[in-house]
Amino acid sequence: MDPRAGPGNGSVGLSLVSSNPAAGQRSITELLADPGRPTFSFEFFPPADEAGMDVLRQTIMDLDHVGPDWLSVTYGASGATRDRTISATKFIKTQTRAQTVGHLTCASQSVDQLLETLSSYRAADVKYILAIRGDMPGGPTVPWVRHPQGLANATELVRLIAENFDFGIGVAAFPDLHPENRDADLDARLLLAKQEAGASFAVTQLFFDADAYFRLVDRVRAMGCTLPIVAGIQPVTNLAQINRFAALSGAELPERVTSRLHAVGDDPAAVRAVGVEIATELSADLLRGGAPGLQFFTLNRSRATSAILANLRRLGLDRRTPAAVSDG
Repeated sequence: MDPRAGPGNGSVGLSLVSSNPAAGQRSITELLADPGRPTFSFEFFPPADEAGMDVLRQTIMDLDHVGPDWLSVTYGASGATRDRTISATKFIKTQTRAQTVGHLTCASQSVDQLLETLSSYRAADVKYILAIRGDMPGGPTVPWVRHPQGLANATELVRLIAENFDFGIGVAAFPDLHPENRDADLDARLLLAKQEAGASFAVTQLFFDADAYFRLVDRVRAMGCTLPIVAGIQPVTNLAQINRFAALSGAELPERVTSRLHAVGDDPAAVRAVGVEIATELSADLLRGGAPGLQFFTLNRSRATSAILANLRRLGLDRRTPAAVSDG
């Protein structure tokens, strides 16, 4: 098992990413290929109003100080958040030191709309795209329907990007079974298909069991998929998130996780502290097992992510040089 992997014999691998980072800055490709240094990246979502945008801008700047390798902003169902996603992505590109990954989904959009969004990313000098199928408007429980002039799945989206642009392309992976089909082998075959279409790295959906991640890696490596697989980390900071995160990941949170959170459920500060502790333990297990990087789903807040990174630094698992993470 090799979570980091790289280009395989006759396969599409890291060499497909053709980004052009700033002078002296290693590309995401190079970072993911470095066995001595895991990557740390942060994901945000486009806020609904200007007040939320102010919070997001401050969070981005706070987290920029801990030295992320890349930052990204999600893209809503049917492109509903397109303008806000592009605006936030431009802010990251112009105001931070991190590399920028633009998100794109193909739900409820025509090919022409997708090409227009990709052109907007290119105009903003974005070099990487995270290409995912995405959910329908209404959320993950709504049956997925192809747009009449659109694409059928993420593999077709990857191919569209690769054939028309020179972005480096990331895709989604699922340690827990994808909730639509619940078929581990199918998930692995689809990840291989996305690599063959032009993807060069993967980021997982949130999960809470390190063994599920390593089983995913074993399955896809056995099929010949060599994509580096970055692990997605979502700290639980309040009890209301337990059911929500279970719906997003397609699996119930492990009892060993929920019992620790419920044990301090009457104390919000303690819930947050335990959530950070659990996420730190998961992150440490993944890094010790060879995961090439961690992507933190921040929910547009910085405290929990900063605390986890500080913990990993104290454990000797944030090996960036010079160490960028503050213990404060």
